[in-house]
Amino acid sequence: MSLLHSRRRFLGAAALAPLALKAQVKRPAGPIVESHIHLFASDQRKFPYHPNAPYKPAPIPVEEYVRFAQAAGIEHAVIVHPEPYQDDHRYLEYCFKQEPSPMFFKGTCLYDPVAHDTPDKITTLVGWNPGRIVALRIHETRKPGMPPLESGPIHDRDLKSPAMKATWKRVGELKLAIQMHFLPYFAPAIGELAGQFPDIPVILDHLGREGMGTREDAANVLKLSKLPRCYMKYSGVEYSSKQKFPYKDVKPFVRRAYDTFGPDRIIWGTLGHDMKGFDQQVELFDFMFDFAPEADREKIRGRNALKLFHWSS
Repeated sequence: MSLLHSRRRFLGAAALAPLALKAQVKRPAGPIVESHIHLFASDQRKFPYHPNAPYKPAPIPVEEYVRFAQAAGIEHAVIVHPEPYQDDHRYLEYCFKQEPSPMFFKGTCLYDPVAHDTPDKITTLVGWNPGRIVALRIHETRKPGMPPLESGPIHDRDLKSPAMKATWKRVGELKLAIQMHFLPYFAPAIGELAGQFPDIPVILDHLGREGMGTREDAANVLKLSKLPRCYMKYSGVEYSSKQKFPYKDVKPFVRRAYDTFGPDRIIWGTLGHDMKGFDQQVELFDFMFDFAPEADREKIRGRNALKLFHWSS
């Protein structure tokens, strides 16, 4: 398991610790959309992890998630197809069939963005699942100075490759988004590539992991707001923090992201898998966005995602 994923597991466990939660958290007003959930099958024989899986998590089955989402009042969710399955999307398609209401779920896909057959593979998956696939997720998490990978697990490919551009072109033709999971060091390269495709929505996962780089890197993440269709995902707050819940050291960056991207280009994700985790995320959201008007908070909690992912016009 990579250091990045080890950090993820450690911080994720810390986030779920019983740290000063209110006795009962009131459900927020307006629509709630989960824009970043990973689900993993219990049946490893039917839905095995890929041989190139960079980590092998415990099950988080869709059936359990649906029960939680209904209890929490989550109206829709985007299943972010996770790395353990690589380019095998069978469990994602299975999840679509287990939803509690029509079009409750949409999902992202994962393919090698520099493989020459990837544009056609994306087209095929979209055709098999009309209205379901909303983005291609691309991972750029290698350390500065390390060369891009050309094979193996699907991450750290060359953003300057002509094949990468061909994949982005097809994504645009299919009216999908590009979802970037990256270390902040890569913000300038992302901006250079995305600038060639101004009509494609670009989603920045986990606040751009701004705390995992330099101040200059964090500033470059915010500069991506100049792209007309770039969205910041408020999620994975703990990844950028060196403190315990409620991660006060990240709050200034959240404010700067709000000021630069604006309330119409921020979406909410990683809301938890159970009511305890959900309540903590609601409390954390209220702390991080206590400066924002309630109308803007409603946009971030769900209204922006409803539009971005085509659940509403």
